Amino acid sequence: MPDAKELLHRNLHEVFAERDPQRRWAAIERTYTEDVVFTDPEGVSRGRQALNDKAQALLDGAAADFVFEEDGPAYLGTDTAALAWRFGPSGSPVARGVDLLTIRDGLVSALQTLLAP
Repeated sequence: MPDAKELLHRNLHEVFAERDPQRRWAAIERTYTEDVVFTDPEGVSRGRQALNDKAQALLDGAAADFVFEEDGPAYLGTDTAALAWRFGPSGSPVARGVDLLTIRDGLVSALQTLLAP
């Protein structure tokens, strides 16, 4: 069973940064519960497919040289974890945020993304 640090890594690098739909879907299945709830400034999405659709839309709207990079340490609790990130050309982010994970039975059951103004 993955620990919180591994789930943070998967969420950022293997799901939201993954441009290959098949590899991303495989990561989604091993990272999130079927009923995962994803909340971001645009609203609430429920389920793995909805989360996949959000990741795909984000990547479709980004230039090919945009990457996700960790922007500080991981914060770990027993059933929660957080990680700051930046997005844009490497070393020149155009967006920054924090992902907050809620973990249930070794999988992410809720993901909340907060964006820096």
